[in-house]
Amino acid sequence: MCGRFVLFTTGDSLTEAAARAVGRPVMAPQGTPGPRYNLAPTQVVPIVRMGQEALLEPARWGLLPYWKKDDSGPPLFNARGETVAEKPSFRDAFKHQRCLIPMDGYYEWHEKKPHYVSLDGEIMWAAGLWATGVNRLSATMVTTDSVEPIDWLHNRLPRFLMDDEIAPWLTGTEDQARQLLQPISTDWVERLEVREVSKDVGNVRNDHAGLLD
Repeated sequence: MCGRFVLFTTGDSLTEAAARAVGRPVMAPQGTPGPRYNLAPTQVVPIVRMGQEALLEPARWGLLPYWKKDDSGPPLFNARGETVAEKPSFRDAFKHQRCLIPMDGYYEWHEKKPHYVSLDGEIMWAAGLWATGVNRLSATMVTTDSVEPIDWLHNRLPRFLMDDEIAPWLTGTEDQARQLLQPISTDWVERLEVREVSKDVGNVRNDHAGLLD
């Protein structure tokens, strides 16, 4: 699972990175968020979704399906790739409402110690779903089984998308999207950097660059 992540890239740097990822200009009608170092479920995170335009927009992290009447209950911040296409909470969004969730890195705990996972200074694009239940844009992050050499850290891994997988995920057919529900390649995962960081990450009120030290 992934329950905390970092996005310190912001402003034009974020929209330009998103434009390179999707291959077209990306609009951010509500602006971009400030740097965040400890994003947690139910907080607002940016997502990239496609419509007549490519948009970067703020969304609640925790999917609110169209049939939800309120935001009560455990937040649906992760969606298992093995069941996302069939599970009632996610299947409608999987068909037509897929998105990207950008991050500079994410946290995972191993033996009660937080670790920071990043990709050599590059933004990572996690496969996500969006919905507008409760009249609010919301999103969830797709996860899969972890793979070597990072499976020692946790048995689940966000389904990050490689460059040639982004278009099929965002605008491809349902069958094309299903092909991306398998774990990402070991070659890609080998590029990830993992290091232990401050235990202050455990408190969501802590949100500063020092958490990465």
